Amino acid sequence: MDTPVNTRKPSVMHIDLNSCFATVTQQAYPHLRGKPLVIAAYMTGGGCILAPSIEAKKMGIKTGMRVREAKTIYPDVVVRGVDTRLIRDVHKKFKRICERYSPSVTPKSIDEVVVDFKGENNYLKKELVDIGCEIKKRFRQEIGEWISCNVGIGTNRFLAKLASSLHKPDGLDLIDHTNLKEVYSKIALIDLNGINVRYQARLNAFNIFTPLEFLGAGELFLMKQVFQSIVGRYWYLRLRGFEVDEMKVVRKSFGQDYALGEKTKDPDKIKRIIMKLCEKMGRRLRASGNSASGIHLMIWYEDWSFWHRSKKIKKYLYTTRELFSQSMSIFEETEVKKIVRKISVSCFDLTPKDEISLNLFEDDKKYKLSQALDKINDRYGEYAVVPATMMNMDKTILDRIAFGGI
Repeated sequence: MDTPVNTRKPSVMHIDLNSCFATVTQQAYPHLRGKPLVIAAYMTGGGCILAPSIEAKKMGIKTGMRVREAKTIYPDVVVRGVDTRLIRDVHKKFKRICERYSPSVTPKSIDEVVVDFKGENNYLKKELVDIGCEIKKRFRQEIGEWISCNVGIGTNRFLAKLASSLHKPDGLDLIDHTNLKEVYSKIALIDLNGINVRYQARLNAFNIFTPLEFLGAGELFLMKQVFQSIVGRYWYLRLRGFEVDEMKVVRKSFGQDYALGEKTKDPDKIKRIIMKLCEKMGRRLRASGNSASGIHLMIWYEDWSFWHRSKKIKKYLYTTRELFSQSMSIFEETEVKKIVRKISVSCFDLTPKDEISLNLFEDDKKYKLSQALDKINDRYGEYAVVPATMMNMDKTILDRIAFGGI
């Protein structure tokens, strides 16, 4: 008897912009189109490549390589830094187009979204393949003619993401019960999202070497022997097209870190960096509608040793000034005797601001002032209004988009 799979009509779409950082740069600068281009964290030879263009990928240049390695492959490769404002602007347009088709649009990263068409959310009567084609067309019309994407459609998020990876770049694929085994027969275990080298070795140890063999494994076998946990059941259902990944992760903390371009042990320079990290962290905290009652500071030294402390406070932290003040109280517990190479600040024990009783004349004014300053910076650019400590720090900490972040 065949292993049961989900026979329902596909209702999930995964959309992934092709070579996002590089393609968006080529869209903005037409003279770079068609040229091998890499977007790097730093322009120097040791800079890590964050995104190669489609043309660079065809030459064998990959994400994670160093700039000097890319130039060894192709000496005339064009190297550019990340224009974060440009990338975020495209993300907003990208997300806005998708929201025209369903109210349930979940960003997975700056260049990926999941669109859910289940139940009442599906207020369009078109087939998902037709919607996918329409979205691809609108991206080119409304964002730019150089913008392409991969669209994957499936009965769950796992299959939709797998479908989006089958024919890059600019592909559109659907996986359901009619072609599930055919797709699994053409890929390797490591091609499955969530299967890394460690998981692959675990599966191999139990004579599972292909996705088809993985699909054919029994639920109890996966739970009791292979994974020895509920993870085995999740994989049993996920492979068959049933949704197990549609859970909302509750945010427990916010944090920022920075690897110093110019290492130092000057306390004043370190304090200024901590202030800017607190401002970046504070804006994210306030945008989420939360306050924090815990702070953590970590310092890495040039010799690869580190120091860290956490502190819980009997009040709620909301403003940048409060976050910085508590970070400084921790920082003062250590003497910086070694050269610092990296600093990290995080806040935890989050509480929704609406659940906090505010002092009518003091705390409420403080919250409103912070929100007003954040709105000014949102409208006129990062750090249009900053504390005096952060004056002339525009280039001290570069704006970054984290992998898997927005």
